[in-house]
Amino acid sequence: MKQDYYLRLARPSDLKDKKERVLFRFFEMLPGLLAWLTFIALILGSRFFPNQTSLVLIVFILFWFLRTIYFLIHLVSSYKQARENRKTSWEEELNKLSFPRKTLPELSSWKDIWHLIILPTVIEPYDILRDSLKSIAESGYPTERMIVVLAFEERGGNLGKENAKKAEREFGKIFTNFLTTFHPDNTLGELKGKGANQAYAAKQAKTEIDRMNIPYENIIVSVFDCDTRTEKSFFHCLTHNYLTCEKPLRSSFQPIPLYTNNIWHAPALAYILSFSATFWQMIQQARPEILITYSSHSMGFKPLIEVGLWQENIVSEDSRIFYQCFLTFDGDWQAIPLKFFIHMDANIAPTFWQTMKNQYKQQRRWAYGAENIPYLLFGFIKNKKIRLGKKWLHGLHIVEGFHSWCTHSLILFGLGWLPLLLGTKNFSFTVLSYNLPQIAGLFMRISMIGMLGSMYLATVLMPHENRPISAKDKIIFSLRWLLGPLTILLSTIPALEASTRLMLGKHMGFWVTPKERIKKAKDNQ
Repeated sequence: MKQDYYLRLARPSDLKDKKERVLFRFFEMLPGLLAWLTFIALILGSRFFPNQTSLVLIVFILFWFLRTIYFLIHLVSSYKQARENRKTSWEEELNKLSFPRKTLPELSSWKDIWHLIILPTVIEPYDILRDSLKSIAESGYPTERMIVVLAFEERGGNLGKENAKKAEREFGKIFTNFLTTFHPDNTLGELKGKGANQAYAAKQAKTEIDRMNIPYENIIVSVFDCDTRTEKSFFHCLTHNYLTCEKPLRSSFQPIPLYTNNIWHAPALAYILSFSATFWQMIQQARPEILITYSSHSMGFKPLIEVGLWQENIVSEDSRIFYQCFLTFDGDWQAIPLKFFIHMDANIAPTFWQTMKNQYKQQRRWAYGAENIPYLLFGFIKNKKIRLGKKWLHGLHIVEGFHSWCTHSLILFGLGWLPLLLGTKNFSFTVLSYNLPQIAGLFMRISMIGMLGSMYLATVLMPHENRPISAKDKIIFSLRWLLGPLTILLSTIPALEASTRLMLGKHMGFWVTPKERIKKAKDNQ
C-alpha cells in the first residue's frame, strides 16, 4: 500500500488493515458519541448530582455569553472590511504591483493570470445558469483570460443538453474559452455529487490548458455553485490576493457567501437560516488561522493537480479539499479570507413546508461535513511531518465545532433546566436552584445584543437595487428575528442526525439543493 494512501480515504472499508479500520471507525463515531454522551451526562448529573451539574451549566452559560460577544466583534469587523473591499478599485491596486513577483517570478503582469471557473450543475433551470454566467462576464476581468466550464451531469438528460446549447449560443463568443462537459453517470468508485462532477470537468479543462500551453502557476481555479453571482471586481480582488499573499501555491481563497439572490421571497425561517450561514462565514473570515474552504472557493490550479483534484466519493468536497491540501503539503496550507461577497440562492421552495423540508436536508448535508473528522484525525496520525501545534489547533477546532453545533442549542433552550426538573427535593431549596434560572435568564437577555447586531446587518445586506427597502420592510425583517431561537434548533437537530448517522455507520449520499426563483411583478418595482 502506498505511503500516502490515507489522503483519499472516505470510509473505513477503504482500509485493508483491520486495526486501521477500527481506528478510522472510532474517529467516525466520535462526533455522535460526544454529543450523546454529553446529553446522557447532563441527564444523569441533573438527577444524581444537581448541585455540581448546575455549576457546570452556569459556567457553560457564561462561556456561551462571552463567546457570543466574541463572535459579534468578529462579525462586525468582517462586515466593515467587506464594505471597504466593495469600495476598493482592485484593478488600480493590481496596476500598482511590481513585477516579477518573488512568489511567482515568471509573471510579467497581472494580466498573465488566468481564471478557470467551474460551475457544476444537474437539472437547474437555464435562467439560473444564465445569471451566473452573465455576472462572471460582467465582472470586469478580461474574458480572454477566462476558461469557463459549465459542468453538467449525464443523468441530467435532455434538460442538460438543452441548457448546454443555450449557454454555448449566448456565451460562446463572450468567453474565448467556454466549455461544456457531461460527467458520466454510475462511474465506479464515485459518489453522485459535486466532487465527482467538478473533478471530471477539471480534467477536461486540463486537456485544453495543456493544449494552450498555459503554466499551471498562472491559473486560479474557482469552483462555484451554479447559482453563484459574482460582484464587479471579484476576480480582480482574487487575483490581487493571489499575487500578494505569502504562498499563493499553498493557499485557498474564500469569499463570503451571501444568500440573497432570491431572499425577498424567503419565508421568515429560511431568511434567518440563510443570513445565519452568511454571518457564521463572516465570523470565520476574521479567524484565518482556522478558516477552511466552504461552498464556492478558489485556489491555484497547480496545487489542485498535485493533490489529485477534488475527492469523488464524499459529500463535503468543498471542505475536504482544504484538508487534502493540508495533509498533502504537511500542514503548509492556509485559507485566505477574501472578505468579499458573492451572491447565492437562499434555499426556498414553492410552499412553506417544502421550504422547511429542504432547509432541514441542506442543514443535514452541511453538518455531514463531520465526515472530515475521521479523515483529518487519521491523517494526523499517519503524517508525522505536520507540527503538533497545528494538529491540535485544527483537530480541536473541527471536533469542537461539530460538537457545539449538535449540543449547545439543546442545552441552552432545553436540557439546561434539567436540574430543576430532575433534581432531588433538597436541591429545590438550595440557592443554586434559585440562581440557575436567574443567571441563565440574565445572560440570555444580555446576549440579545448579538441578535440585534445580526438583525441590523441582515437589513443592510438585503439587495435593494430593484426594490428599495421601506420602513415597513425593516419592521418585518426585524420581527423575523424573534424566531431566531427556533431556527437555531432547526439547525441543531439535522446536525445531530448527521453525526448520529456517522456514529451508526449510516453513510449519506449527496443531496442536491433544488434551486427556486419566484418571479413576481414587485421585483421590478
